[in-house]
Amino acid sequence: MTTHLRLEDQICHSLYSATNALVRAYRPLLEPLGLTYPQYLVMLSLWEHDGVGVGALRNHTRLDGGTLTPLLKRLEEKGLVRREHSKEDERRRVITLTDAGRRLRRRAERVPAKLASGIDMAPEDAARLKALCEALHSHLTDPDT
Repeated sequence: MTTHLRLEDQICHSLYSATNALVRAYRPLLEPLGLTYPQYLVMLSLWEHDGVGVGALRNHTRLDGGTLTPLLKRLEEKGLVRREHSKEDERRRVITLTDAGRRLRRRAERVPAKLASGIDMAPEDAARLKALCEALHSHLTDPDT
C-alpha cells in the first residue's frame, strides 16, 4: 500500500520552497527601495490601481486583512501612501499613493528585469509556471472551478 507521504512527492513542498527562494531573491532588489516583499506587492497593486478601498486592495494582492492593515500603516509612515476615509462612506478606507509613492515606481521598474536576469528560465516556461500557479489558486479558492 502506497501512502504518498513522501516529502519529495508533495507539490506543496515544492511550491513553498520555490516561494521562499523567490522572496529571498527579491530581498536585495527591494532593499534599496525600502520595501519588503509584501509591501512591494501592495505598491505594485497601487501603481496599477490608485485610490482603491482596502477590500479591493486585499482582493488584488491576495493578502489577508491581518497582514494588510499593519503593512499599510508602515507604508503610510514611510510617506508612500495615504489612508483616508471615503467621502461616500466614512467606514470605508481609501488608499492613495503620495507623490513619493508615485516616484518610487520609476526606481522599481528595474526590479522585474533584474530578477529575471538571475533566473535561468525561458520566458515561455515562466509564463506557463505562472498560469499553472493561477489555476491552482483558482481551484483552491473557488469551489466552482
